[in-house]
Amino acid sequence: MAVDTIKSRSTSTVRKPAPRYRVLLHNDDFNSMEYVVESLMKVVPSLSMPQAVNVMMQAHVSEVGVVIVCAQEHAEFYCEGLKGKGLTSSIEPEE
Repeated sequence: MAVDTIKSRSTSTVRKPAPRYRVLLHNDDFNSMEYVVESLMKVVPSLSMPQAVNVMMQAHVSEVGVVIVCAQEHAEFYCEGLKGKGLTSSIEPEE
């Protein structure tokens, strides 16, 4: 007498993490350093003053600075907020 064996397959779902995006601040020649730091801290409340100063200096020296890396929806929100303050900003996928 043969007994059929039924194998049950695991149905666990593997979630891929949401892609992350870099919010970039581009250097400009018309906003003061103080204004840029204040704007960064207002638009991205999680940034401390030393972090905002570092981002501003990175943009000043290298033409572009990384503000924050986050989910796309948040990145778009922060980018628009910086643009609303008169700063030049963009987003790009994190590699």
